[in-house]
Amino acid sequence: MPSRRHFLKALAGASAGALFPHHGAMGLAQQPAKRAKHAPVMVAGRRVKTVDVHCHLDVPGVTDFLKGTPLERAANRPAPTGRQLQGVSDFNIDVPLGPERLQKMDEMGIDVQAVSINAFWYSADRDLASRLIDFQNEKLAAMVKAGNPERFVAFASVALQFPDLAAKQLEEGIKRWGLRGAAIGGSVPGEELSSPKFDPFWAKAEEMQALVFMHPQNSAMGTGIWSRVQGNGVLGNVIGNPLETTIFLSHMIMEGTLDRFPNLKLCAAHGGGYLPSYADRLDHGCVTFPAQCSKKLKKKPTEYLRQIYVDSLVFTPEALRHLIAVVGVDHIGLGTDYPYPWTNTPVDHVMGTPGLSDAERIAILGGTMSKLLRIAS
Repeated sequence: MPSRRHFLKALAGASAGALFPHHGAMGLAQQPAKRAKHAPVMVAGRRVKTVDVHCHLDVPGVTDFLKGTPLERAANRPAPTGRQLQGVSDFNIDVPLGPERLQKMDEMGIDVQAVSINAFWYSADRDLASRLIDFQNEKLAAMVKAGNPERFVAFASVALQFPDLAAKQLEEGIKRWGLRGAAIGGSVPGEELSSPKFDPFWAKAEEMQALVFMHPQNSAMGTGIWSRVQGNGVLGNVIGNPLETTIFLSHMIMEGTLDRFPNLKLCAAHGGGYLPSYADRLDHGCVTFPAQCSKKLKKKPTEYLRQIYVDSLVFTPEALRHLIAVVGVDHIGLGTDYPYPWTNTPVDHVMGTPGLSDAERIAILGGTMSKLLRIAS
């Protein structure tokens, strides 16, 4: 496979000004000399700060912290190759915010990672959930500060099973710890997040204009498809994760949550799941079966997709082109799923998608997420 540099050199004739210079300044003084220097991304002669909104992390010490608690098994439970279970898998998501991670970011052309912890604590009681989230958010803030605050920001963890507590944790995470929003799963066991029960959390997120990053957790179980996704192909992940996101977003639209909170900043992993690929069926459901639609929405279901943000992890130029057509180019940000090796060329993916203007490429590469996450340009 050609390198990013070679690829963009070949692309330059068709896409104005896209190239990678030999070096950049961000954070290099702190890195060992043997590391490859960070190559800044340029579009039409302009330096572009690239931001990865979808990357994973576990904080050190959480296993010891949870010893003797009902969450001890969830924090330690092994999972087969490639199947993520309750935020834990055999991929090493404990890669610290240091040289190894920075090296990979440099190789992918990523300036800033917005790291998050996959939720595994929604079954905890209020006291344990409160103590765990305090522990994790303090650790996240310290890791960002120690790792290089110019290259990392973090999403707060929240105990969403207690919406009022989650609202307080979001506010404290931002105001006390300098975190940039919240990371959540797609449901609380047995409950959809579109239920009015969760409105205190959505209200606080809207009030603070905080980005909420939704990532599936234990999706094969959460969606009820566990027995159907066994066998070859990692289907519990490949099908389950985008399916959970699809169900989450569909409920947020159809139950009127996005009407109640029209200024909510919500970002869905994996390109919004399957919903953008077949969204028009939502528009026709209540027309075909009006008796099964008791809530009146303020606009067509598909129009709400313009209110959500998604990452770019859709793998092909045609998929990215379609996603842009559905949600809008200003509602997409880079996503790698690091350290899960779904992609090593997130920048190439954007640069190699035909028909994009320079401004559109800049928006996807980092312009939009820099604004949402309050990252200085």
